[in-house]
Amino acid sequence: MNYILQLFWNPNDTRLRALWRVILHFLLIFAGLQITTAVLRPLFSGAGSSSDSGPDPTANMVALLLTGLIYVVVTIVAARFLDRRSFSDYGLVWNTQWRRDLLFGLLLGGLLMGGIFVFELAMGWITIDGMFVTLMPFPFFVAFLIFLVQMTLVGTYEELVFRGYQMKNIAEGLNFGPLSTRTSLFLAWIVTSILFGLIHAANPGATVGTTLKITLAGIFLALPFLLTGELALSIGVHIAWNFFQGNVFGFPVSGLTFFRTSIFNTVQGGPDLWTGGGFGPEAGLLGFIGIIAGSLAMIWWVKRSRGTLELSLSLAEYRRSPTN
Repeated sequence: MNYILQLFWNPNDTRLRALWRVILHFLLIFAGLQITTAVLRPLFSGAGSSSDSGPDPTANMVALLLTGLIYVVVTIVAARFLDRRSFSDYGLVWNTQWRRDLLFGLLLGGLLMGGIFVFELAMGWITIDGMFVTLMPFPFFVAFLIFLVQMTLVGTYEELVFRGYQMKNIAEGLNFGPLSTRTSLFLAWIVTSILFGLIHAANPGATVGTTLKITLAGIFLALPFLLTGELALSIGVHIAWNFFQGNVFGFPVSGLTFFRTSIFNTVQGGPDLWTGGGFGPEAGLLGFIGIIAGSLAMIWWVKRSRGTLELSLSLAEYRRSPTN
């Protein structure tokens, strides 16, 4: 009986073992999303259902905002009662270096997507059919600011969940026996990136190929967390990549086009192999090149700003919060 109990409970840390913490975290998020869907469906049933307009943009905006709230609230609860650790242990440390990393990430994400846009424009693969367009029932600049806030929330809560919470817990859980700390970190890096890819597999136009490419994007976004133990770079790149992709240059964002509030109303052409077609640049070779260039830039920044380049081994080590 004691042996069975130890499969679930770590007596040294006095908390559930990592596998059950990760599963419970996902189940709580899933339950919250199901409840939200059940509540929202009757409120927005029939809205924007025409084939021309697609899903109602206001309904989608509310759904995404509530999704972010669920992700964050569940993670806060899990930090306190499942992980028994400080919330700052997930890579959220608001200091000077963190802010510099965030700014660099924002600049990098914008430059990478800007480079893709300029290249496609020069190749004649896209045409610009108007500017300052929106499907939202607000003036353009109001809608633009709303989506800036929304993309900021999405980039933040996805990094908090998949990198901050899941990657850290999986690394801790694997850090035992024959597995070294480095190996456990590497495995957690891959596993959480696969989960990140799978969570986008239900997006419009998703295929096995796009899921693999989003998994690669997950590896890219997790790289600075692996090197610094902080989420600033990951959050910055994630926010800017999505925002510039969708709301500045008018590309689909992982297959999603419902927002269509963008400075450039872009009509995609060119070879899907390079452009990603209707799924967006991350599904094409240009997105892959951007990921490689972005990875090299982040490695350079970490080395330059910290004077060293090494794995953040503390990600796989548990430090119990003094308040727990």
